[in-house]
Amino acid sequence: QVQLVESGGGLVQAGGSLRLSCAASGRTFSRYNVGWFRQAPGKEREFVAAIRWSGGITQYADSVKGRFTISRDNAKDTVNLQMNSLKPEDTAVYYCAADFSPRFSTAQAMGVAEYDYWGQGTQVTVSS
Repeated sequence: QVQLVESGGGLVQAGGSLRLSCAASGRTFSRYNVGWFRQAPGKEREFVAAIRWSGGITQYADSVKGRFTISRDNAKDTVNLQMNSLKPEDTAVYYCAADFSPRFSTAQAMGVAEYDYWGQGTQVTVSS
């Protein structure tokens, strides 16, 4: 069992930056692939970024490539999402999720159903 808690959300103007953090407790977090997803009102939850359990491989949605960076510190059981050049369309509730798997294909990284544990989410609002 892994418990995930997101933090760092808030209100920011377009062009600004935020850094989200996902803190984990429970089982050995360093063995889990971790993904960030987001859900805007009236829309389905969508993939944002993911990082392999070892930290060496990352995946990004096309909409955030070049603006967002995912990283992890397994010694601190945290995964961060640095978000730069934010746009109003980035407004959503952001969730981190963990998947206990040695595999990290693109489909696995991006699939909502692949993840076993989810945090409660943190709101990100980008004003124009």
